[in-house]
Amino acid sequence: MTRAAIYARYSSEHQREASIEDQAEVCRRYVERQGWTVAAQYQDAAISGANSRLRPGFQQLLRDAEARRFDVVVCEAIDRLGRKLADVADLYDRLSFAGVQIHTVSIGAVTQMHIGIMGTMAQMTLSDMRDKVRRGQLGRARAGRIPGGLGYGYEVVPPPPGAKESGERRIVPAEAAVVRRIFRDYAAGVSPRALASRLNQEGIPGPGGRPWIDTTIRGQADRGTGLLNNALYIGRLAWNRCSYVKDPRSGRRVARVNPRAQWEVTEVPALRIIDQELWEAVKARQAAARIEMGKDHGGNMLNRVRRRQFLLSGLLTCGCCGGAYTIVGEDRYGCATRRGKGTCDNRRTIVRQRIEARVLGALKARMLTPELVQTFITAYAAELATLQRESGLRRAQLEQQLAGVERRLQGVLRAIEDGAWNATLRARLTELETDKARLTAEIAQAAAPPPVRLHPNAAALYAAKVADLEGALNETEIRTEAAEILRSLIARVVLTPDAAAPDGLAAELHGDLAMILGLASAASSPVSERRRGSAGAKGEPPGTCVPGGLLSVVAGA
Repeated sequence: MTRAAIYARYSSEHQREASIEDQAEVCRRYVERQGWTVAAQYQDAAISGANSRLRPGFQQLLRDAEARRFDVVVCEAIDRLGRKLADVADLYDRLSFAGVQIHTVSIGAVTQMHIGIMGTMAQMTLSDMRDKVRRGQLGRARAGRIPGGLGYGYEVVPPPPGAKESGERRIVPAEAAVVRRIFRDYAAGVSPRALASRLNQEGIPGPGGRPWIDTTIRGQADRGTGLLNNALYIGRLAWNRCSYVKDPRSGRRVARVNPRAQWEVTEVPALRIIDQELWEAVKARQAAARIEMGKDHGGNMLNRVRRRQFLLSGLLTCGCCGGAYTIVGEDRYGCATRRGKGTCDNRRTIVRQRIEARVLGALKARMLTPELVQTFITAYAAELATLQRESGLRRAQLEQQLAGVERRLQGVLRAIEDGAWNATLRARLTELETDKARLTAEIAQAAAPPPVRLHPNAAALYAAKVADLEGALNETEIRTEAAEILRSLIARVVLTPDAAAPDGLAAELHGDLAMILGLASAASSPVSERRRGSAGAKGEPPGTCVPGGLLSVVAGA
């Protein structure tokens, strides 16, 4: 029985959640008409089809297809799979290699011709929608109406009954008073961090009702973000200061400042909150601060400022407030919420090298036992054997299918030699030639891998690399790649003040690396080793304490 997987997606907030179920229903009816069974269903709700990497349902479908969990993928239309031709073509190639077909309710079996034509049309539609949105925003900006979101200090003017939101705004007096206070205090020398802390302590809600943070106030001057850079406060609407493009590698939007000649600037005096003198005073202090920040320790101007990426950057979390632990001084981590908002009581900081050593030390302590070294060698050899065996079976199946196609081709050629030539034979010959080319390509891709043998000193090499883990991670040739691999195994490291812990901070590791450490502990730790409950999320299993109290780990499911 053919196993079918259903995929459904909608991208716009203007569509409704029921769109997913509507798509799935028409796909189920198609599956029933074909006499297949539904093996799985995947969906991505309110996610754009412009990039496949950001769609978890789509990525799970790919993984399950490569695991041969179904035989055909059914969706409503090709543009549900993606709106970029490159993504759809890549999906088609990967599914074809896995022996999985694509069917849509509208056209049935999808071929390379459909991918080329329909994929191109979907990408053109995406580009056309983008152009229309920008055209509408341009019209609003030229008319003095706000083309985008709602800035702090303003509220939306309700449109007439039956009309759409027009982009008109009006001043909110209470919020405007806060804006004036921020500008006055900053011009008087108060830092954005101190301003955010004061406003939070006084219980004054920030934009969207959220707590204040220093970056909300400071922003980026060249992009016009942050309260101190919002030209609308002096009655000037500036649109198109930045362009947003998607990085094809990550799928994330990247802002690029446009040349000043491309800006659309419209005067809207009715929305002015700040007088010109105060605005200029703020700009003067920002310029002075920018010059000061651009100097090194010796007072020399820096040509370029780059943030260094460390092993645990973005992975450290405050156990008190849940905020991030970030660099707050030279090679020292601290709670960003306390630093930026002043709403967290966690004053503890930790030297970068110390927390990295604690994580790597825990890994070394667990991974150097003789039992685990032998387990690694045995499991690695078994996995190699399994991969070689599966590759051989797949190649044999493809060769058997190719032999059958060639036999049928010979039969068609004999019929042609005997004088039987018609439209049916022509179509059959084309179909068989296509199958032959596809199978030949798949056999070439599924070529049997050469025998891989473990080095006779693999156990010793493994132990040496683990013992010098810090040194291995800092080798110039592999430092970046090795750090990224290790970072991918860590979900987060939770740091909580604890006077009894090293550095005054208890560290708790979550993620795949925690699972590795937990399994290592179960396999090799002595009976007397201390164990304790986790301070992590409810329902997680107890953590394992590494000797010396350097780290506790939470392996999760």
